Amino acid sequence: MLPGGTGHIGRYLSQSLADRGHDVVVVGRQDGRESSAGIRHVRWDGHTAGTWAAEVDGCDAVINLAGRSVSCRYTDANLREMMDSRVDSARAVGEAIRQAAEPPRVWLQMSTATIYAHRFDAPNDEATGILGGDETGVPGYWAYSVDIAKAWEAEQERTETPETRKVALRAAMVMDPYRGGVFDVLLRMVRLGLGGPVAGGAQYVSWIHHLDLLRAVVLLLDREDLAGPVNLAAPNPLPHREFMRVLRAARRIPIGLPATRWMTELGAFAMRSDTELLLKSRRVVPGRLVAEGFSFDFPDWPSAAADLVRLSGNPGS
Repeated sequence: MLPGGTGHIGRYLSQSLADRGHDVVVVGRQDGRESSAGIRHVRWDGHTAGTWAAEVDGCDAVINLAGRSVSCRYTDANLREMMDSRVDSARAVGEAIRQAAEPPRVWLQMSTATIYAHRFDAPNDEATGILGGDETGVPGYWAYSVDIAKAWEAEQERTETPETRKVALRAAMVMDPYRGGVFDVLLRMVRLGLGGPVAGGAQYVSWIHHLDLLRAVVLLLDREDLAGPVNLAAPNPLPHREFMRVLRAARRIPIGLPATRWMTELGAFAMRSDTELLLKSRRVVPGRLVAEGFSFDFPDWPSAAADLVRLSGNPGS
């Protein structure tokens, strides 16, 4: 069962699970979604445990992806909606699991690598990573993004589900070749000649290829001994300047104009997004996945970028 499965990641995750032979129930807020082979759609309000909760009873697993997109201006209203949509949906899912006569074996709850501190000195894994919120020299509202992540995970953790294993998916930026994703936006910038470093480019970019994300989710569904926070990130984050250089090379575009901080502010305003997505140094590594022997098909950005450019149909000239 996938609450919030009508979003960008949910669409290909639900199809991947259906292709593996699972019966998938996608729970979303939009009407008119047609069911397809192995995928059935059910409506909810995203906040309360309504009639949809009957679908939880007897299902094998719940993967909750619900939450307002972070691709928006970080106004007070939007930040509050980000918080409420995540916490309320996690609470509703937890209530449905708690009331189920036959609860699921596992509850995977989407979270975010944004929970970690803005830092350059060392990577953040699950055991030794520093949670954010107390950094100096960064915009004050960045702490609220960390608060959202902490509250999101806390809502899952506080729900008593003695028969249901709980995993918080601290996902880095998911790179996929589909229209509307973050890679699509980055590739468009590169094609326009705007794919240079932002504000010097020293900030780290953590990412994961969507195929590795899908394989990691399957692992976490199957491994009964894994619970708690798990970083979904490739093992080799890299500075933004290098990240964009590699992407330009994969697309065979040699030049990318750099952007100062104030230029980034203007660009984010025009795109109705926020500079935190570009300026925060997210140096996150998958400590637990690596310790469990998970083998990444795309551990390094050059191979991932080349594959994603190929899949997106933009191999360059």
